[in-house]
Amino acid sequence: MIINKQVYIKRRNKLMNSIGDGIVIIPTTDEVIRNQDSVYQYRYDSNFYYLTGFEEPESVLVIDTYTKKSILFCREKDKDREMWDGFRYGVLNSREAFGFDETFSISEFPHKILELASKAANLYYTIGCMHKYDQIIIETLNKLRRTPKLGVIVPHCIIDINYLVAEMRLFKDKHDISLIRKTCEISSLAHIAAMKFIKTAKYEYEIEAKLLEVFYKNGARYPSYTPIVASGENSCILHYVANNKKIKKDELILIDAGCEYMGYAGDVTRTYPVNGKFNKEQQAIYEIVLEANKKAIEKVQVGSMWNEPGVVATRIITQGLVDLKILNGSVDDNIANNNYKQYYMHGIGHWLGLDVHDVGTYQINGSWREYEVGMCTTIEPGIYIRPNQNVAEKYWNIGIRIEDDILLTKKGAEVLTILAPKEIKDIEKIINN
Repeated sequence: MIINKQVYIKRRNKLMNSIGDGIVIIPTTDEVIRNQDSVYQYRYDSNFYYLTGFEEPESVLVIDTYTKKSILFCREKDKDREMWDGFRYGVLNSREAFGFDETFSISEFPHKILELASKAANLYYTIGCMHKYDQIIIETLNKLRRTPKLGVIVPHCIIDINYLVAEMRLFKDKHDISLIRKTCEISSLAHIAAMKFIKTAKYEYEIEAKLLEVFYKNGARYPSYTPIVASGENSCILHYVANNKKIKKDELILIDAGCEYMGYAGDVTRTYPVNGKFNKEQQAIYEIVLEANKKAIEKVQVGSMWNEPGVVATRIITQGLVDLKILNGSVDDNIANNNYKQYYMHGIGHWLGLDVHDVGTYQINGSWREYEVGMCTTIEPGIYIRPNQNVAEKYWNIGIRIEDDILLTKKGAEVLTILAPKEIKDIEKIINN
């Protein structure tokens, strides 16, 4: 793998220059036992990776603002373990490969952090995420309190570093953007493949397998979340992941699936008729959601407030449900009384990046924040109609969501998932070809 270490050096320096004096401590996640001696597929901590590009477990990033140094603690080279588990950079190689000022064995971390903390007024560390490191930090503070020596400082402030890194990650740089574009492209290609396969598939999990096949063939080794392949009544379950139902020809199938490419998440949802043709009721609901999707995307503009796309989508969906007599009364009353939430119960979207539900606040001082260049968000309106005595049976078990990934640029909103068809005529043409 080619590592552009300058990307990570620049990010570490930016963080270093944005905070006061102190020591930054950001560990990555450990491997987790699945059962017996088998472990889950390893995934590094996103904040750690964002600042280092380093993918190995048992590692900690430390930034010393006093000496202006970035320090990595990692596993040592071990030929025996590498024979079983694969390549390790080790202490010496990682320094040059990733642009650190110093590197040490992870076994030295407790001793070295005691030394570094003894001169620091502030520790920038997030408590409560990783118990092992919480214990080391607590023990470090207790040792310093018991050492009444001249020149030894007991840090009096522990500052949550997650918020500071989150604000950096919210605004994508060129490196982020190039990889997010790629992951959205691969995710979209997988949806096209699923569309072409729908008539052949007998079970939901067969379509899931097709999605994963396209991910893998394009270098995306993992999905960014468990794919949702929901046919018929399952399309009305928001986070359905069993994917084991037999598919019926007259049903809709809602597919919410994105790949993870080089750490970055795609998140795409499309809804298709299994037999290649929307019936009258399916089309009526689909057209409402499609209009909400398009109009909401138009509101994703620099200077607009984050909630504006959601306000637009809610009104369009409520109006559509009133027109179809699924909701009774005026649009304004149904919105004011939250009646629409029976059928559209989630928000309009979320930030996207290294995590599928990426970091970054949605409000500042109690007010919705404005969209700015470099932000990346999803737009995902939907309607889900479960069996309900108040709704005509012809609409039952229709669940539709249309989700796109949007990048804010100087020219406006760029739809990164544009390759995945969402117009009715395009969907029906691909399925039937």
